[in-house]
Amino acid sequence: MKAALFDFGAGNLHSLVRGLAQLGVDARIETDAKNCIGADLLVLPGVGAFGHAAQRLAPAREAVKQALVNDQPALGICLGMQLFFDSSEEGAGQGVGFIEGQVTRLTGKHVPHIGWTPVEGVPTEMYYAHSYACRPKDPAVVKAWSLHDGERIAAIVRKGRTVGVQFHPEKSSRAGLQLLGTLIREVTS
Repeated sequence: MKAALFDFGAGNLHSLVRGLAQLGVDARIETDAKNCIGADLLVLPGVGAFGHAAQRLAPAREAVKQALVNDQPALGICLGMQLFFDSSEEGAGQGVGFIEGQVTRLTGKHVPHIGWTPVEGVPTEMYYAHSYACRPKDPAVVKAWSLHDGERIAAIVRKGRTVGVQFHPEKSSRAGLQLLGTLIREVTS
């Protein structure tokens, strides 16, 4: 399987490429999101600020959205998951708008949320590093939740063949990579 990772100028690219390689996925890094369309798996990585990433994605936003509508398998990690949504309080710019909803700042006492946290339905904790959370209009797209300072946050979202995770599976040890492999198989089968 070949994956195309969109490099929007910040991110967990190298650890993600290594993690995907361990799963048998041949990943290439692309600086133009249009070059990610048509890959076996389109990946939006997960470190950086929403406004900057949305600006880099803007020239290809509609093409990426159409690819998702047409069922191209896609994976978003942390910020990458947030980019599937309409917009964010974190910065100016539009997300892809494939999943209706907003991204808002966490309300807990400890922001940013950094550390190991349980994910509903997952046997081990996953590693989080974020200050914003996705608030989908349709709660049915949320496939798993986590709690941070009493606030329920969408941990995994899925719509069609698009899946997003708020945590960093590539930094969550063997269990994170196993979950990542499972999610990739689900959206590419």
